Amino acid sequence: MKEQVLKAMREAGKPVSAGDVTKMLDADRKEVDKAFTELKKEGAIISPVRCKWTPAN
Repeated sequence: MKEQVLKAMREAGKPVSAGDVTKMLDADRKEVDKAFTELKKEGAIISPVRCKWTPAN
């Protein structure tokens, strides 16, 4: 799920919220939230704007 979330974020081309990613992937919100939490801990995503996230690299 983490790879799918990162791919969706890159394709969006702008900072997105967990809700946006959920809609883009047509996935379960709990799974997306879990992926977001893991990606934050790994430093793979950053938040340039409040409540919006983008890949770190």
